[in-house]
Amino acid sequence: MRLLPSTAALTAALAGCLVLLPGAAAAAESPGAAGFTLSDPRIKESSGLAASRAHPGVYWTHNDSDDGPYVYAVDSATGRTVARLALTGIGKPRDVEAISLGPDGQLYVGDIGDNLGGTWDHVWIYRFPEPKELRDATVKAEQFTVTYADGPRNAESLMVHPVTGRVYIASKDEQRGGLYEGPERLVPGDGRNVFRRIADAPWVTDGAFSPDGTRLTLRGYFTARTYGWKDGRPQGEGERVDAPWQGQAESVTYTADGRTLMFGSEGADSRVVAVPVARDPRPAPGKTSEGTPGEASPEPGATAAGGQPTAGEGDFTKGALVLGAGTVLVLAAKRLLGRRAPK
Repeated sequence: MRLLPSTAALTAALAGCLVLLPGAAAAAESPGAAGFTLSDPRIKESSGLAASRAHPGVYWTHNDSDDGPYVYAVDSATGRTVARLALTGIGKPRDVEAISLGPDGQLYVGDIGDNLGGTWDHVWIYRFPEPKELRDATVKAEQFTVTYADGPRNAESLMVHPVTGRVYIASKDEQRGGLYEGPERLVPGDGRNVFRRIADAPWVTDGAFSPDGTRLTLRGYFTARTYGWKDGRPQGEGERVDAPWQGQAESVTYTADGRTLMFGSEGADSRVVAVPVARDPRPAPGKTSEGTPGEASPEPGATAAGGQPTAGEGDFTKGALVLGAGTVLVLAAKRLLGRRAPK
């Protein structure tokens, strides 16, 4: 007979997780932050956020799963939807998980989820221009077919670099998650756009580049980290962000001015929480990511003699593992709590 741990023991374990992840349980917004509530009853599973550049204070979002080919524009001053766009020119969406705005003024929607753990041999990205006027409309979108160089996988995070326009996807996996780089230019239609792994990034539910392209923030269910970004790669082990506690933490984006991170979640009347950007995680010129004077850190993704990761890759991997560690521990405890002890 399998013995289940006591509720008291699991509570202690959860408390230990929160000690390890001090920013994960913060529920209140920082003073002066401008969060808002998604009041549209049609938005029940907000799974992505992107700050508009054409319309200050407006955020684009969408539902997870089978809501249909819809994207919503929400006014952060009121929490009300000011436009719903219906996408045409694409197939039937399967699992829409992310949205990002590119330097070309176009919105990129990631139909990249695969809850069966990577059973589909391809996923899709949809792209369309951000509208100049905010009103309900039907828009024609381009569809891009995406595959991964190392095989199918589940993903919930799509980030378009605001300077280069290159698209990145972070897969979601407790042990084998990674950050993937798309081709320099996406090819529309049936042509395959192969994304290649450039770093480890386990259990990421969303990510976003800062507007100047020098930082990348990745979030999981219980924590988030911000990495410096240089030469198309994340740098160092990153800085912990005081991400809020949200029941189904699914989205993150920067405000248009780059001063604040906006964290969203699924659920009816879900709250988008604003967290001011604390400081720049980039290493100072002439210093390594640890702040020690000397040569610049090696590029993540390079390997040293003998096939071992260099310092740059190892640092990013260590920081990325924090995103997965708390999630694995807490989810394991929740599963045990949800089981009924044998009679």
